[in-house]
Amino acid sequence: MSCCYGEICGGCPQRNKPKAEYRKQKEAFVKQTLSAISSSFLWGKPVFIEDGTRRRASLAFEYRKGKLALGFNQANSNEIVDIENCALLRAELNNLLPFLRKTIQELCSVPIQTKKGKKTQSQIINKGDVWLCALDGGVDVVLECDAPLNLEHRMILFEAVNANSEVVRLSHRRSAKDAAEPIIEKSKPTLSIGGIDVYIPAGTFLQPSKEGEETLIDLVKKYLGESGGKIADLFCGVGTFSYALAQNKANKILAADSSAELLKGFQETVNRSQISNIKIVTRNLFKYPLDNAELQDIDVVVFDPPRAGAAAQAKALSSMSTDSRPQKIIAISCNPSTFVNDANMLIQGGYKLQEVTMVDQFTYSNHSELVALFTN
Repeated sequence: MSCCYGEICGGCPQRNKPKAEYRKQKEAFVKQTLSAISSSFLWGKPVFIEDGTRRRASLAFEYRKGKLALGFNQANSNEIVDIENCALLRAELNNLLPFLRKTIQELCSVPIQTKKGKKTQSQIINKGDVWLCALDGGVDVVLECDAPLNLEHRMILFEAVNANSEVVRLSHRRSAKDAAEPIIEKSKPTLSIGGIDVYIPAGTFLQPSKEGEETLIDLVKKYLGESGGKIADLFCGVGTFSYALAQNKANKILAADSSAELLKGFQETVNRSQISNIKIVTRNLFKYPLDNAELQDIDVVVFDPPRAGAAAQAKALSSMSTDSRPQKIIAISCNPSTFVNDANMLIQGGYKLQEVTMVDQFTYSNHSELVALFTN
């Protein structure tokens, strides 16, 4: 799909290439990266997600001399490319951009009064980010700006969202590391995952597209095959894979992640849906991976770490004896380079890499995702 911002926006550096050429080059790049793996394996048929499916987006804004710029950063620059629409995004996100532009413009025009000693100073919100996520009941919006919101700001946001049927919740936070505070939540924001209505906390990480999420789930189920029993879902997030794995009531799922906020929402959904075969634990798997004693009763491990990979957990798995360790490992990775390190560690420990399937969720970018099967 053509895009009038393609030459300057940094979000789609490969968009200028014909689709067939782009896909061929991306597949070749992933294969070249994985050539550093120390054993041979099969390649599954790659899956390419189409344009116009991205359900998550982070836009930057800047308010200068009474004018608002809202969009993505220019390639190799901090300058904002002011956009009217984005070819990557789902229609409901593009349709919301005029509303966001108008609301943020109004918000930035209202000064904030702060006290410094005995003096009162006036400042305005002049920059920040807007995080969007299309959920089943509407769009979830998180406004991120390093400034306190006074009553007038909150009323602007409340009234604007209350009058907009497309937004289900709007929250504010000072920085990405802070918890998002809901300003208005019109109903519980949920998303159907594995047939379960999952509550989504504000600012939650999700797979970038529904199509990509379903592809990853299907690949995990394919690689699981007839296996089952006790399954560890590591770096589980909101429980994307746990819900699908728990559909087989004979499976017992141990889900672990370091984010207490994500796991709180996960646990609420499990309780509300009365899912009895998922146990959730809070665990920093980078520092404290599941050890031999915890893994010896596990039949299958599924892990989906951040871009840094799962080195500590891979090391723990590779150190186990062949008769006591999980019989299958299904690895999901959004960084082929760190996957190589994890894969080589598992292979050195005696696991066999059977197959890798590339999933291109990040269309026209330099990023790729993959799913891999290891057997004991």
